[in-house]
Amino acid sequence: MTPLLQAEQAVLGAVLLEPRQLGRLSGWLRPEHFYRPAHSALYAAMLTLRDGGHPATKAPPDGSAPLVWLNDIHREASTGTRGITTAFVHSLVAACPRSAHAPVYGRMVLEGAIHRSVTQHAIRLHQAARADALRGSGVAETVHHARVLNDVLGDLARRWGTEPRPAQPRMAPGGVAAQVPGQVEERVLADEEFLLGALIAHPDQLSQIVGWLRPEDFADSGHRQVYRALGALQHRGEPVDALTVLWECQRRGALADGSLDAERVRRICEIPVAGSVGYFGEQVLDSSLLRTAATSARHVRDLADDETRAPGQLISHALHALTPLDEVRHRRAAADTGREPEEATTTPLGVPPPARAAAARARSPAPHAENKAPSSMATPAPTVRVHRSRRSSP
Repeated sequence: MTPLLQAEQAVLGAVLLEPRQLGRLSGWLRPEHFYRPAHSALYAAMLTLRDGGHPATKAPPDGSAPLVWLNDIHREASTGTRGITTAFVHSLVAACPRSAHAPVYGRMVLEGAIHRSVTQHAIRLHQAARADALRGSGVAETVHHARVLNDVLGDLARRWGTEPRPAQPRMAPGGVAAQVPGQVEERVLADEEFLLGALIAHPDQLSQIVGWLRPEDFADSGHRQVYRALGALQHRGEPVDALTVLWECQRRGALADGSLDAERVRRICEIPVAGSVGYFGEQVLDSSLLRTAATSARHVRDLADDETRAPGQLISHALHALTPLDEVRHRRAAADTGREPEEATTTPLGVPPPARAAAARARSPAPHAENKAPSSMATPAPTVRVHRSRRSSP
């Protein structure tokens, strides 16, 4: 028997022996935190009897639990769950080392539930991302499960007694480093080429998507370079055509590092496009969101599989792993509303938004500020009076 199952038996045995211990557990330990269905049903029965004002829950602390308390718990739990016998209920009493240690046993149960719950929701998020990618009909299911996972992490943090704050782990889990991105679907690459072709044909429409579409949203490294080149040309106010785009890609080193070649850039520039720039931009962003969701879900699952990771650390590290996904979700919502994200990271040109630049300037101390005396203690400068000397007449 694993230590987790022993902890579940111990906390139930503590409440059977001393019903008042339930008051030290009910505020943060829930029936769904138990792994075995029989244990979950028994704990739910205890809460039901306590809420119904069972006399055993009002007994003095030094008094032993009456036999009717055990019998009522058995009757309440066995109505909806099979396999709960009287002998099984009585065996839980013997499984408890000390009833006064019920909160410690309960935290063991909650710790196992946190790892298990994070794993389950990470798997659901990954499955939703894969399903949306195969359907190619949107990201609604993935966004829903991403919100659920964030809410679950926040609830688990409050029950554990910590703040739900993202924190970067010192070392990434072993499974993440070994992961290799899968092959990108042809549909995704086609959408990216259609978008770039539309932007080259109508460069004035780049301003419609530049606020919420980033170069890293492109799955193909060559497409990222072309998008950066278009942004740079627009930023400098230079004309956009096949030659200027090729020249800018060369200036940025895209042809030298092998991510692009001249023939491929010309082919992208000559793609006949009749669609909307906004539509193709949303398709590229949706693909980026699904890839990010799958990667974040795998990362969170690897974190939860590490049983040596403390619950508080697991929650903080999982929230950090979801940060890239939250950033893409934020930009996807901005694309739907037609407005720029309020807290964007950087523009495709690498220029920070005004709000972030202002905050950075506010955090920067004035030069030699430490050498200046406070205004209340500053010594006023002495007043210098210039007296004109009178010349005596000759």
